[in-house]
Amino acid sequence: MASQISPLCLLLLSLVYALLSSHSTSGAVSEADGRKEYIVYMGDKPTGDISAAAAHTNMLQQVFGSNIASDSLLYSYKRSFNGFVVKLTEEEMKQLEGMDGVVSIFPNEKKKLHTTRSWDFIGFPQQVNRTSVESDVIIGVLDTGIWPESDSFKDKGFGPPPSKWKGICQGLSNFTCNNKIIGARYYRSHGEFSPEDLQTPRDSEGHGTHTASTAAGGLVSMASLLGFGLGTARGGVPSARIAVYKICWSDGCADADILAAFDDAIADGVDIISLSVGGSTPHNYFADSIAIGAFHAMKNGILTSTSAGNDGPNFASITNFSPWSLSVAASTIDRKFFTKVQLGDSKVYEGISINTFEPNGMYPFIYGGDAPNITGGFSANTSRFCTRNSLDPNLVKGKIVLCDELVSGTGAFLAGAAGTVMADRGAKDSARPFPLPASYLGAQDGSSIAYYVTSTSNPTASILKSTEVNDTLAPFIVSFSSRGPNPATLDILKPDLAAPGVHILAAWPPISPISGVQSDNRAVLYNMQSGTSMACPHATGAAAYIKSFHPTWSPAAIKSALMTTALPMSAEKNLEAEFAYGAGQMNPVKAVDPGLVYDADKIDYIKFLCGQGYTTQTLQLVTGDNSVCSEATNGTVWDLNYPSFALSSFTFKSIAGVFTRTVTNVGSPVSTYKATVTGAPIGLQIQVVPDILSFTSLGQKLSFVLKVEGSIDKSVVSASLVWDDGVHQVRSPIVVFVVATN
Repeated sequence: MASQISPLCLLLLSLVYALLSSHSTSGAVSEADGRKEYIVYMGDKPTGDISAAAAHTNMLQQVFGSNIASDSLLYSYKRSFNGFVVKLTEEEMKQLEGMDGVVSIFPNEKKKLHTTRSWDFIGFPQQVNRTSVESDVIIGVLDTGIWPESDSFKDKGFGPPPSKWKGICQGLSNFTCNNKIIGARYYRSHGEFSPEDLQTPRDSEGHGTHTASTAAGGLVSMASLLGFGLGTARGGVPSARIAVYKICWSDGCADADILAAFDDAIADGVDIISLSVGGSTPHNYFADSIAIGAFHAMKNGILTSTSAGNDGPNFASITNFSPWSLSVAASTIDRKFFTKVQLGDSKVYEGISINTFEPNGMYPFIYGGDAPNITGGFSANTSRFCTRNSLDPNLVKGKIVLCDELVSGTGAFLAGAAGTVMADRGAKDSARPFPLPASYLGAQDGSSIAYYVTSTSNPTASILKSTEVNDTLAPFIVSFSSRGPNPATLDILKPDLAAPGVHILAAWPPISPISGVQSDNRAVLYNMQSGTSMACPHATGAAAYIKSFHPTWSPAAIKSALMTTALPMSAEKNLEAEFAYGAGQMNPVKAVDPGLVYDADKIDYIKFLCGQGYTTQTLQLVTGDNSVCSEATNGTVWDLNYPSFALSSFTFKSIAGVFTRTVTNVGSPVSTYKATVTGAPIGLQIQVVPDILSFTSLGQKLSFVLKVEGSIDKSVVSASLVWDDGVHQVRSPIVVFVVATN
């Protein structure tokens, strides 16, 4: 289970810490008068006679005087937490920052989307045991909206929405809800709409429809992407309800809109929140819209499932990492696609893509570097990468173009090319559709093809239709999936677990191009996408499945059940090991009966936050109660009742850590669990005290201590703790790693 990462790479964490000490204003919306949009976060929802909007206006009057611009206050958050969005100068922002009641102020930045067979692959067939309560579970999907007419969202057989539902359907004449999609809202705090943006909850991007149907879509037989992935498309909980919160548009997802959606979703009565969105810069917990929203969701008994991010395999690249949310990495399934390129000299090279186009003979073949759009100001140094507008249409029209980098295909497509062959040194573990025939190859094959193109007087080529084959190496973590460790709190292991996120077939709006290129006019009802965006709704569906069996379980208990029953993954296939896959590949069937859970509530997180240096004043604002940071509540990160163990060190020797945990019996009323530590490397001693836990009733809580001490000879080592009663195996990863050498 041990794996090695260069200590030099680990030193990059110092750069992350530098980011945590200040707020970046990149991406914040600027006005001509120097004002930018800021989110003023004030903690828990307001109480008392004065309305939140009035209180916010009063605060602004102290800054602006009586002349408050009518468009300055963009949002007031008041249903589930307290805050507002306002346009401020730097000086005005600093004035507000010092006012009583303000927890944090941060720019309204843009976040980005983290974009059939998968459920069966993880051992979760449609025929698993289900409960009637599943139809009472409401999943709130914060995304690009939804295409309500999709067969995946038909409401045949559904009764009216659960009585707890308090939401609305913010539809117009061209958008209606039903008993499957029971609510829909959309948010736009600023900016102009682009032509493809629909000013309703309707989805024109495809991402939100895809994620919603992955989590809770109904059964649709004979679904495919133009013949690929043919089978029955379904979500994890087909009987669950969906509430839609459209926060993302063609230009991204604004923090202000994300918080507005959380504010509504919590008050509307959703049970699980699914959010396949993330930023690019790590922030501290209360200067990040998703972490803030997830905290208040947790306080209200709602688990937030988030995508880990698509910036892997870079170290510490994970963007959603709060301990009160679920962070999901993307794993492969046993399906992959190959696309062959046949040259005029009869040689054949095998690349990857999801190429739905039938071949139509041989085409002239040209190197992008030999076709620069000179009149457009581009040189061969740019056209070799086939970026948008860099190719001369007169030279590439009707030809296949060789490009020196994996790109979207837009440049070749808009220039009129008949196809594109792309080659570079990047990973080739996920395929995607392109707007024209395309194949992506490795650097070595690319060099051979380049030699043919440049040394042959009339080079030709043909790109064949893709073939779908079984991937015997699956599951492993795909290269783009963001890695840990946690950039805000090193000793909270992130990501939490892995779920299928590669070549996922799910519902799609017929108006959205399958390749993401607007001029691609192929209309489909189901599309194949890859990303941690696709992994997140798998975990969402699994969490909702657990919720249907255990409606009273806390968010932490549901997360614990998913993590401690996850299937171990191979460190040989994933060199970053637990920093790639967390506890392992989720296993929903096992997760409904985990035996023991590591539960946590608001008090546990308050102790954690006190230990992280947050003040009593901040905690009282965030929690809305009289919480205090004192010697009794000032816990260490090792005391947070988390289902995994992470220990960072600045040296390879004299490593020591003591973790305190409490488990709750949710299995057999009378049971005895024995602790076993497996995989500990030589030189590292891991002791569990006591190593036997005997329960006499359901709901009983027993505590133990896990002690780690010794030395390691690699940058990262790992082991596992397993509590076993002969029926349940409750497994937690243990990771010890060196941050920097002396």
